[in-house]
Amino acid sequence: MPPLAELHLHLDGSVEPETLLEIDPSLTREEIAANTSYSDFAGFLKSFVWVNKRLRTPDDYARVARRLFDRLEREGVTYAEVILSVGVVLWKEQNLPPIYGALIREASRSRITVRWIFDAIRQFGPETAKPVFDLAAERVGEGVIAIGLGGDEERGPARLFADLYREARDRGLRLTCHAGEMAGPASVWEALEIGSERIGHGIRAIEDPTLVAHLAAKNIPLEVCITSNLRTGAVASLAAHPVRRLYDAGVPIILNSDDPALFGCTLTSEYELAAREFGFTEGQLAGLARNAFRYAFEESVAVGR
Repeated sequence: MPPLAELHLHLDGSVEPETLLEIDPSLTREEIAANTSYSDFAGFLKSFVWVNKRLRTPDDYARVARRLFDRLEREGVTYAEVILSVGVVLWKEQNLPPIYGALIREASRSRITVRWIFDAIRQFGPETAKPVFDLAAERVGEGVIAIGLGGDEERGPARLFADLYREARDRGLRLTCHAGEMAGPASVWEALEIGSERIGHGIRAIEDPTLVAHLAAKNIPLEVCITSNLRTGAVASLAAHPVRRLYDAGVPIILNSDDPALFGCTLTSEYELAAREFGFTEGQLAGLARNAFRYAFEESVAVGR
């Protein structure tokens, strides 16, 4: 494989059981397994929050980042845009500056170029999201490159955040948004209407031929996470996943691991899955790898924009 980049990767979803045991030795493997088992998207969100609650200090976050960057280096990743769930950090009533300071120190020690995407919790509404947007804007030029929305699409439609997205763009942030994962094509249209430059997941765009044509014509990439979609029930089976159909329709595709520890995958395994289950050739996989650099928000690594 050529050098790799990853653009949809949650720090909070990369915490392996071994790291949790280091952070909290009172935990058992059985307890971790029980609390990170789920059968649907709602259950996944509960597992995500349970893991996140174990992260209590800046050192905890730094340890998670160090483990993640080490693994990415072994996979041949040279650039990563890592999503930090700042909305959850604030919900836990934690102080972000020392946490973020610990994270950028870890990033500076890595051979990977790391940029950060701050994520707000959409179902909490725009008023609760505003501090996340402000914290991101204050750190433009200090590693933060973009803002996004995560959580429950149906309980936090993108249109509610239109003003925040407009202000974020004016303040120098790039824009992405989870959409079309558990909700339908209308969610993707809304994300585009508020200015999103990339769509996190976006797989249900396949249900709207006009939307598929629009994404292809406007060169708007989807951050596709195949294993994630299977594990959360966003697709009923691998055979039902539309990644191949979206690719064949000309939609720009980027492969990502999303929450690798919770989904039991890696970026490398996503490429292997695309080849094995969806018939992507070596040349096509190389093209997908180039897409991850082409659509990066960091201008110094993006090509062909």
